[in-house]
Amino acid sequence: MEHRRGNDARRKRGKVTENSGVVYAGLGKVDVVDLPYPSFTLQDGPGVNPASVGRECPHGVILKVVSSNICGSDQHMVRGRTTAPVGLVLGHEITGEVVETGPDVEFTHVGDICSVPFNISCGRCRNCKSGRTGICLNVNPDRPGAAYGYVDMGGWVGGQARYVMVPYADWNLLKFPNREQALEKILDLTMLSDILPTGFHGCVTAGVGVGSTVYVAGAGPVGLAAAASAQLLGAAVVIVGDLNRDRLAQAKSFGCETVDVSLGDPRDQIEQLLGVPEVDCGVDAVGFEARGHGDSTSSEAPATVLNSLMELTAAGGSIGIPGLYVTGDPGGVDASAKRGALSLSLGTGWAKSLSLATGQCPVMQYHRPLMNAILHDRIEIAKAVNAQVIPLEQAPRGYSEFDTGAATKFVLDPNEMIGNP
Repeated sequence: MEHRRGNDARRKRGKVTENSGVVYAGLGKVDVVDLPYPSFTLQDGPGVNPASVGRECPHGVILKVVSSNICGSDQHMVRGRTTAPVGLVLGHEITGEVVETGPDVEFTHVGDICSVPFNISCGRCRNCKSGRTGICLNVNPDRPGAAYGYVDMGGWVGGQARYVMVPYADWNLLKFPNREQALEKILDLTMLSDILPTGFHGCVTAGVGVGSTVYVAGAGPVGLAAAASAQLLGAAVVIVGDLNRDRLAQAKSFGCETVDVSLGDPRDQIEQLLGVPEVDCGVDAVGFEARGHGDSTSSEAPATVLNSLMELTAAGGSIGIPGLYVTGDPGGVDASAKRGALSLSLGTGWAKSLSLATGQCPVMQYHRPLMNAILHDRIEIAKAVNAQVIPLEQAPRGYSEFDTGAATKFVLDPNEMIGNP
């Protein structure tokens, strides 16, 4: 039972574990700083909802972080495109080893290596019970849905750190069946916390299936994960559009066709590829920082991708939208964009009877089957997104290079466990 007494037992032995992690340090900057060792009681801090301070989490565990990835959603905050406060601990893509368990944890044990869904859920509310874990009703005092280290998402401390607390552990964690195998495939398995299920969800909600033609807007990590997911789902042709040529080359590297939107309307290039200027299924993996197409790529135009997808998706088709859209954007191009109100050609979607699916991916719907696909070599997601491991201390470099458009998914290794089982 000693491991269940957590921090109290450690303090009695005089061996409180040190912690450090990545925080938002102001416009365009992140720092690696000392952090408190995680507690099973929520503490006050930057971004923590006041209503959550003092909340007890006897159902939680403390993880020694094996890997935590830098995400494009993190970049939105670092660019100053959200209301994130300085000092917010970042990181919602987490894989870790259980080192302590709370007194109410029954089925999760010290030594387990697990993937952590980025969306935090209680497993008890009506949404969780129906599988809609991205909009849990009990983990965010302000609105449905929560995530680690993200603005307005409940104030849960992020996991780009050496240690992190995960609540409702028996419900949230996905345990890997074999430790050695997990560490051998960690660069693939680390993608299960967010981008692989998110890309897969975008494809599922877009109706991708055997023989589909698919257009994925955006060749960042989520877009590349969506493209790899479309292949896994049996798509006949997967086309990826972007204006970053390095990222388009990365899409080509695993068999995708590509469209350079800086050259003009994607419909024209899609017609050259398929013989018709439309696809069965569309996926928006760009989100609210979209830019125009053709000569207007230098200008931000947040509705561009959604309107383009409505034009080029065949009548009766579906559009999955894993790309992030926000309700508050201080850097928006106009007053409407600053509150998340975009000028959409909804009439086009209505006339074509298109279906649009938005919102957080309910990771738990997908992560176990996708884990099996990785373990049985059905998908090489780390290769598809060009995963690169860097130490925690180099997180500022990773953020900087990612922000300039590097065709890389940066994976932080806070405890030097990757490649050292």
